[in-house]
Amino acid sequence: MESVDRYLNRLYEETLKRKTFNKREMLRDLKNALGSFDKTKNAIKQLEHVTFDKYERELVQIPTVDGLDTVIYVLTPKAPASCNRKYPAVLALHGHGKGFSEMVGNLEEPTPHRNFALSLVNKGFKVFVPEVIGFGERRLTGDKNSGEANSCYTLAVNLLMNGKTLAGIRVSEAECVLDYIKEQADVEKKHIGAVGFSGGGLIAALTSILDERVKATVLSGFVNTFKGSILHTRHCIDNYIPGLLRVGEMPELIGLIAPRPLFIEAGMKDKVFPLEPAGEAVYRLEMIYEELDVKENFSKDFFHGGHEVSGREAFEWLRCQLK
Repeated sequence: MESVDRYLNRLYEETLKRKTFNKREMLRDLKNALGSFDKTKNAIKQLEHVTFDKYERELVQIPTVDGLDTVIYVLTPKAPASCNRKYPAVLALHGHGKGFSEMVGNLEEPTPHRNFALSLVNKGFKVFVPEVIGFGERRLTGDKNSGEANSCYTLAVNLLMNGKTLAGIRVSEAECVLDYIKEQADVEKKHIGAVGFSGGGLIAALTSILDERVKATVLSGFVNTFKGSILHTRHCIDNYIPGLLRVGEMPELIGLIAPRPLFIEAGMKDKVFPLEPAGEAVYRLEMIYEELDVKENFSKDFFHGGHEVSGREAFEWLRCQLK
């Protein structure tokens, strides 16, 4: 009698059997797996404007999908009043935690995000930091009242029962932020990048795959194999997308970003997305870029740290890609 363990291994291997790497089919299947969402046409509202020594920060409410709105911190480097300057832009996506407050210096305690939006604005980027649905002030009311860290479970199961996914709505909202970025007069429209950490890495990866307005991507604390990470250890339900393995394993999925520039950083002591399968995924991505004869567009950094953002090489790499 076949054991349950052997059954799961066999199922994994059989699902991943794919005769050819067909980008068009994979993109179609990915879109179908995520589900569809309709754009909202609500008004844009400015909620806050604060000036700091080196940058200005706005809080803006924008429409997204299915009647929803999100809020975005927009960080702009300071420039002389007479300077009609345009900036490369970055869509910066947070992972699990207290929401976008972990990105912009609102919290006193250190977090794995290490306020990386501030590092990016100090590099000369105009940075757009949305509050991802299910976190911070975008949790369900009951979860906020009871002190739950996020609303991922309830959102995910309700969306799944309606033929949609939590990853899908997050990617659709990220694309709405890209719409907003493209409308900004002080943004270089052809110089837009995306940076995502952990769960934000999933959103950044899928958004970059599906939306070629993203010209360069940094994924931190996320790239791995599905088998070595979310299928190996219990993760948040927002990582699980029905049928995604039929599209491909994570390296081949992220490889759909190619030939556009991609940077992967990973902590060598990361226990959430472990080092060994991360190394395997990076090797497979290197092969994809080499096969397309664009190996110069792929870079990586394995740093001495855990599940956290480093940025020690990634952010300067991004500046060079988008300058």
